[in-house]
Amino acid sequence: MQHRELGDSGVEVSEVGFGAWVVGTDWWGDRDEDDALELVEYALDRGITYFDTGDVYGHGRSEELLGEVLAERGDEMTVATKVGYDFYNNPQAGHGELPKEMHAEYLEDAVERSLERLGVDHVDYLQLHNPNVDELTDDVLELLDELREDGVADAVGLALGPSIGWLAEGDFGIEEGFDGVQYVGNVLEQDVHRHFVNTIRQSDSSTSLIPRVPHSSGLLNEQVTPDTELGEGDHRGFRPDEWYETGWEKIEQLRFLERDGERTMGQAAIQWLLSFDEVATVTPTFRSKADVDEWAAAPETPPLGVDEQDRVAELYAQNFGVDRFDGMSEEDYRTSVDGEDLRDAGLVGSAD
Repeated sequence: MQHRELGDSGVEVSEVGFGAWVVGTDWWGDRDEDDALELVEYALDRGITYFDTGDVYGHGRSEELLGEVLAERGDEMTVATKVGYDFYNNPQAGHGELPKEMHAEYLEDAVERSLERLGVDHVDYLQLHNPNVDELTDDVLELLDELREDGVADAVGLALGPSIGWLAEGDFGIEEGFDGVQYVGNVLEQDVHRHFVNTIRQSDSSTSLIPRVPHSSGLLNEQVTPDTELGEGDHRGFRPDEWYETGWEKIEQLRFLERDGERTMGQAAIQWLLSFDEVATVTPTFRSKADVDEWAAAPETPPLGVDEQDRVAELYAQNFGVDRFDGMSEEDYRTSVDGEDLRDAGLVGSAD
């Protein structure tokens, strides 16, 4: 496993990270807590050192479980968490988004509670969870600076969402020099990823990118096929049917990325993201030890060549030859500024 620096913070992260939203929750398929802990330990044994959780996952349970592993193997781990949703005073209704609370006083208290659950006195990487750009006030920025100066967080960043979009927020984080920006980006959903890459290059920012959902909710790792029936409560079921139906056709156009015995489609999806120097780590959603074995080994597979990267870009510009609606268009990209960020980027979107 190779490592990259997160911004210029000095924090090193494994090129493949572990999205701990599968720990302490059932949003990506149900599993008991012992199995979840075993999966975390297994990932560590396979060289994955970066673990990304959040206080809202399982209403703190993900942090508590990760803290159990930290207590034994913390010197092997780089841990990130997120704050910003007030689950303390609001019940969870299905997969609905909870009310956010981005005031400095609340955030400071939330960080303290997260540290208690993790069983640590500082966190390697602290992120604000899905903030709108107007919530990134001077008071909030001052708090983040103080937390970093006081050693409570070694690095700070933004995790954007829910869903895909939020260009104003990502651009703000990059231009303000946050250590990292996390977002949805993959071979089938390139617009936001490429936009943030360009923002970094144009502003000469040191900010690192952390793409999540690199397999496009199970398509690029071929765990969602025409025969798959997603279980009740599985978060991937929120994708429209058309996305999967056209996605299977798009994958056939990407078969050239596979190398028999050397690189699977799932590994190629990760390598495509790692081909951008601006990316520090990629956080797939692990569901099994087989996933860990395959994707932790992705950085050791042949990197994508220039010809392969150019062909991917060309296929994306042509919608992979699919001439019908795939169920998700630019109009579905999320924005907190009435679509102004999307229009400025040459995309069209609806208001949040």
